[in-house]
Amino acid sequence: MILSKIRAVITLIQLIITVSVVIILMYIFKKHNRSIRKVWGQLQLKLMGIKLEITGEIDPNAHMIIMNHQSVLDIIIFEALHPKDIAWVAKKEIANLIWFGHILKAPKMIIVERESKSSLVKLLKDAKEKYTHDRPIAIFPEGTRTDGKKLRKFKIGAKMIAEKNDMLVQPIVMVGTRKIFDSQKFSQQSGVVKIKILPSVQAEKKSDWYKDTEILMAHTLTKEINSDIKLI
Repeated sequence: MILSKIRAVITLIQLIITVSVVIILMYIFKKHNRSIRKVWGQLQLKLMGIKLEITGEIDPNAHMIIMNHQSVLDIIIFEALHPKDIAWVAKKEIANLIWFGHILKAPKMIIVERESKSSLVKLLKDAKEKYTHDRPIAIFPEGTRTDGKKLRKFKIGAKMIAEKNDMLVQPIVMVGTRKIFDSQKFSQQSGVVKIKILPSVQAEKKSDWYKDTEILMAHTLTKEINSDIKLI
């Protein structure tokens, strides 16, 4: 327990340093900000002792990625993995952070204000602009981080974006990121993260694709957690 907290302190310090370096580099080398983030993400996996167990393949044609959210590691891992310049949908509170908010502003991520109708209109506009420039939209449909044990009911934002733009959506389930880096308990340990990359689905207003995807992701998460419990 003490060791995991010491590791968390070390991780926090190195994140403060490396994120600052990444922000500076992204402003200096604007055309290479994706490569800078990708190298940074890969470095984090090594520094934190994270091994990935991946099932399925990333769809290069998908316009949107939706995934469950447990830890900041969810973002770090896909910055390291995804071949394209992902456009994350992030809360305005993060963008407003002094200095560190530039981790969203420098690469021009999509910044939203929760529970704001005007922000929803801006979200739809920004999402269309990003994906038409070959930047897949990455969004956490649950709307917030969870304990990783159960999938929360999906918010409507991802559904609206995808259906309005006839997007091909790829669902992804991540298992174990909260256990490796828990910001609430302030602990960090090395370990394995399971990534279940599910088949892409076409967003259509006349279908139940969003609800069906939510059910599939919830089932996949529960199945993986139960399989881990049986191995203990």
